[in-house]
Amino acid sequence: MLRRLPGVNASEVRNRQQLEASDGLIIPGGESTTMANIAERWGLIPDLQNFAQAENPLWGTCAGLIFLANRAVGQKAGGQALLGGLDCLVHRNFFGGQIHSFEALISMPACFADPSNSPFRAVFIRAPAILEAGPGVEILSEYELDAEEQQQAKGQKAVAVAVKSGNLLATAFHPELTDDVRWHAVFVALVRERLAKRQHPATSVEEKVEVKAAADPSNPYVPVWQRNRPADLPVFRSQDSGERYNWDLQHVS
Repeated sequence: MLRRLPGVNASEVRNRQQLEASDGLIIPGGESTTMANIAERWGLIPDLQNFAQAENPLWGTCAGLIFLANRAVGQKAGGQALLGGLDCLVHRNFFGGQIHSFEALISMPACFADPSNSPFRAVFIRAPAILEAGPGVEILSEYELDAEEQQQAKGQKAVAVAVKSGNLLATAFHPELTDDVRWHAVFVALVRERLAKRQHPATSVEEKVEVKAAADPSNPYVPVWQRNRPADLPVFRSQDSGERYNWDLQHVS
């Protein structure tokens, strides 16, 4: 999805060197407890926190949203490590288990500057929800609850499913499972804005990691780049795919 946007390179990040070579980071969906355990085991929690505190753009989707939150409920026994930084209370499995996964159309936030103003088809997979957001958190999208969900949310009529706080972006759904790149375009714009403030041009992640490795012969990490990894889930295709979202390639600079 990122490579559909002009001038963007995307690579997997599995260690400190690859993280340091990145201009922005997406923490994807999956299993937040597993991600936390692996990050703790490899000593990456402080590095990830430092990456965010240095104002590098960081986007958490679904499990990544949970990982970024300051507070979370509905966790497994014993809880899990959280990166924090996002002043939110997240319910880990607000919408239920895997069998309760669903898709819904949500309105687009104004920050997209989308002339079509068309809604986004959001894919929720065993999804979390944001129950509370602090004063510094901008709510970008909300999901209106039915009667049963309102009871679970103690009378709330809607929950936030997309928020932004400074360099942190978070969504409860999976934008990568559609053919709509508007969310990815907004994240790329955040990265480019940050790079402009640093006043240096962006280079590819591969180039920067290889330069670091060459400068440090004792570096035990060898960058391995896995491109075009096949998707595990089918991708939703709109009827007018390829025509409707051409605006993003022209409006993200």
